[in-house]
Amino acid sequence: MNLNTELRRPRQSFGRKVMKNRYLLLMMLPGTIYLLVNNYLPMFGTVIAFKSVDWSKGIFHSPWVGFDNFKFLFKTSDAWTITRNTLLYNALFITITPIIAVTFAILLNEVRARLAARFYQSVMFLPYFLSAVVVGYLGYSLLSTEFGFINTHVLVPLGFDAVAWYSEPNYWPYILPLVYIWKNIGYSTVIYLAAVIGIDNEYYEAALMDGASKWRQAMSITLPQIKPIIIILMLMAVGHILNADFGLFYQVPLDAGALYPTTNVIDTYVYRALLTLGDVGMSSAAGLYQSAVGFVLVLSVNFIVRRINKENALF
Repeated sequence: MNLNTELRRPRQSFGRKVMKNRYLLLMMLPGTIYLLVNNYLPMFGTVIAFKSVDWSKGIFHSPWVGFDNFKFLFKTSDAWTITRNTLLYNALFITITPIIAVTFAILLNEVRARLAARFYQSVMFLPYFLSAVVVGYLGYSLLSTEFGFINTHVLVPLGFDAVAWYSEPNYWPYILPLVYIWKNIGYSTVIYLAAVIGIDNEYYEAALMDGASKWRQAMSITLPQIKPIIIILMLMAVGHILNADFGLFYQVPLDAGALYPTTNVIDTYVYRALLTLGDVGMSSAAGLYQSAVGFVLVLSVNFIVRRINKENALF
């Protein structure tokens, strides 16, 4: 078929294309509606960030205050603490999650017994479905000063003094990452495991013929093959670097005031301020600020990745 014949062929109208793909479009409809209602319609609420909301007048008739609501985050005495905690914790999570998840994915891929592999995946994935409230009380059963397992069954029998975990903020930069890994690593592992399983076995067969060890296969075949997935997930995580896991930082420390120096993040601070002041404008400004910074970071990091290797960029 030459080019002239192809050009003379009449183009399908929009209506015909819709009718041809009607079943695919129908399957896509529920997800599209959910996306519009859950992700796009709430964007109209961003005007709250620039208003002093008076519910008697309604949102759109409330007076404009410009950027006054944003001063709430930057002029408070805790601004440095909550920003530092949010950035450092999320930077740590973004760094260690791929390392541990990829390691577990490679190990699970080496388990040949199907029943055992499914059991390990289920055990790792189970904590992801637990609510933050349940995780908080599980942590309390371990860390309670009087009845906690660590104090009553580990430290005291060994001759050490019981530790008041909920009064000592210095321990929580270690406790919170451990809880985060335990709860979320199963979800990340399943994603990376799906990518590892999708690698063609011929690569590994050729490596075995060359005498490559499992370590060499992982470093020379597995990691390069799943590198695009790792980069994409990290790019998406960077976009949420100012959005903390509210349940982790509020429920697990049980909102203990003594722990605020190391557990207070932007999300928990805004939540407490909203409960105290009831000012939705300030909380909306905080959410808009987090989203805007995340958007800029994703664009910036993706631009850098794109300059290095276009194939690994998100877009």
